[in-house]
Amino acid sequence: MLSRIAESLYWIGRYAERAEDTARILDVHLHRILADPLVDEEAACRSLLAVMGVAQPAQPVSMARVVELLGLDPGSPSSVVGALAAARENARGARETISADMWECLNATWHALPATRRRVEQQGMHAFFRWVRERCSVLAGLGDATMSRDEGWHFLVLGRSIERVDMTARLLLTHARASTAVPSWVTLLRSCGAWETFLRTYRGSLDDRHAAEFLLLDRLFPRSVFAALSTAESRLHELERTGGSGPGSGRTGVVTDAQRIIGRARTNLEFRGADELIADLGTVLDGLQNTCSQVNDAVTLRYFRQTSAVSWVPEAVA
Repeated sequence: MLSRIAESLYWIGRYAERAEDTARILDVHLHRILADPLVDEEAACRSLLAVMGVAQPAQPVSMARVVELLGLDPGSPSSVVGALAAARENARGARETISADMWECLNATWHALPATRRRVEQQGMHAFFRWVRERCSVLAGLGDATMSRDEGWHFLVLGRSIERVDMTARLLLTHARASTAVPSWVTLLRSCGAWETFLRTYRGSLDDRHAAEFLLLDRLFPRSVFAALSTAESRLHELERTGGSGPGSGRTGVVTDAQRIIGRARTNLEFRGADELIADLGTVLDGLQNTCSQVNDAVTLRYFRQTSAVSWVPEAVA
């Protein structure tokens, strides 16, 4: 596979996941601010911008401004609209590899974006965020249903998994860095689409330890950090097994830098007790964000030789 195509598929996975996760986070936080009159809107908005890696505006920040920056800004790949546009642009350069159904899904979504503001004015933000989640879910489903499990699919899922680890870590940081604007665990679980699954897993027992343990360590929930790291690790293994690129590609026992970084992060979660992880949650989450940045650099260095793909990696939360 051409490195240009591989890079485009990788970033389609990342941008689609970023758009969906950002829509989830904004939807839940907007609902919480509107439903709870005691919430300090300014502090909550600045906390959310910091977690998402967006520079803090000098002027006062309202939820409307946050929605503009993280939801509707077409020029920022960190926003929902910008991420969807970047995913479509990458798909345009990889049309010979993705299925026709995937291209039509992304292209139709992109053509619907100019009407976003009108849809928001008429139907509200919740309807828009629900539409984004549905479109991203359709895209992911089409990828799984219509693409061969070849190198292209591995790169697509690899990008999706790395972005999922990064976004879940950012979300958990909103609770790890305690303040009056910190959202509840219920809010965090709903942001990840994990609330109902969590209730079934823990029989309705909600406490900090169980919620953090679920989002970090659950092996069966696909949006947990551990599950996403495991998926990324398996995709890297398959890429090397089927050929890869560079010295030692396809040789049994050869571990690439990206595999080593992912494997170290996964075992660090797997072989530490839940109590220890929660006691050191801030450091663990900072480490996961650094892991995503390092893996992205390692994957780029090993597999991608072109710079044509539309790519942007947010800064880790300082």
